[in-house]
Amino acid sequence: MSSSSLPATTAALTQASEATSPSEAISIYYQILANPSSSPEALRIKEQAISNLSDLLRQENRAEELKNLLTQLRPFFSLIPKAKTAKIVRGIVDTVAKIPGTSDLQIALCKEIVQWTRDEKRTFLRQRIEAKLAALLMENKEYSEALALLSGLIKEVRRLDDKLLLVEIDLLESKLHFSLRNLPKAKAALTAARTAANAIYVPPAQQGTIDLQSGILHAEEKDYKTAYSYFYEAFEAFNALEDPQAIYSLKYMLLCKIMVSQADDVAGIISSPKVGLQYQGPELDAMKAVADAHSKRSLKLFETALRNFRAQLEGDPIVHRHLSSLYDTLLEQNLCRLIEPFSRVEIAHIAELIELPAEHVEKKLSQMILDKKFAGTLDQGAGCLVIFDDPKTDAIYPATLETIENMGKVVDSLFVRSAKIMA
Repeated sequence: MSSSSLPATTAALTQASEATSPSEAISIYYQILANPSSSPEALRIKEQAISNLSDLLRQENRAEELKNLLTQLRPFFSLIPKAKTAKIVRGIVDTVAKIPGTSDLQIALCKEIVQWTRDEKRTFLRQRIEAKLAALLMENKEYSEALALLSGLIKEVRRLDDKLLLVEIDLLESKLHFSLRNLPKAKAALTAARTAANAIYVPPAQQGTIDLQSGILHAEEKDYKTAYSYFYEAFEAFNALEDPQAIYSLKYMLLCKIMVSQADDVAGIISSPKVGLQYQGPELDAMKAVADAHSKRSLKLFETALRNFRAQLEGDPIVHRHLSSLYDTLLEQNLCRLIEPFSRVEIAHIAELIELPAEHVEKKLSQMILDKKFAGTLDQGAGCLVIFDDPKTDAIYPATLETIENMGKVVDSLFVRSAKIMA
């Protein structure tokens, strides 16, 4: 803070708001905070100054200065109630998060605050900052550290029975286990979050996050219809709040439609009044391109979509998980479409038509034959695929089994009768 000080009054706040440049306004706010007065009115003015100063520093992208501001404010925190301290600290942490490229700084800031809260015995604030730190570590792919932090925090919060925080932590644990590909534990943590959420009022944004995570886990289990329902619920919640996560819920809804071979519905959903113009952009264009490729069973269009929308498709971990499955489906559909007119065809000719290496096509065809996607065999000597007509089910085998079963019943009946006669 500046060595000189200004009186903590409304006039000083007005002076800062009327400053000609952000740097001048920031300097005035620092001078207000440097004022030693601790009267109720002065404390209220300083709280307002902290809020305005945080916004200005964010606009100027001065993240390091925001971090230092929290350290400088510690003497001030001893003068105000703990609840107000928690609000200011969390507010500044959230403000730093709005500055792009500050994940490492946020982690360092949270660790510093956690240490300070331990020294000051501010349990309520520490638990919330630790939850925020775990989320940041997960985003930074430091999974083991995040899991270690959460496991201790969950036990502590369960003892205190803080349901709202417990919902947040259980949900975070579910996301963490999902990132580690541990589906059973991810589902268990999500169930725990839902159980805690049923006992209290959960804000719509939090409920939307729970539904979004539920949809992601169902999609992972290939239950795309149930996943679609959850994504729709999440979209409704986020759309009402104008939350940026709404676009991802909508994107995953479209993914589910594509995965259950209802790609024709995608255009209808995108053009519906509820979606409107606000969500139009590269995210929806990417899904539309994939849906178009799926409808036309075109592997070439699919690969074009992947190239044109790499950030939206491969950059999204949820969509990326399903891309290989979608690629296999498209490849199978494409191969089935190409071999439909033939009873015998060279593998090299199919590879030429589909524009893929012959070895790759041969491997895929053999896998499809084993999976009984079509009846046929590979003549590797001649380098040909031989396709059989769909075999008709021979009724003689079921009829024979039924006859043997009936004969068994007759023999059993005769045995019972003979036993009665002998008796």
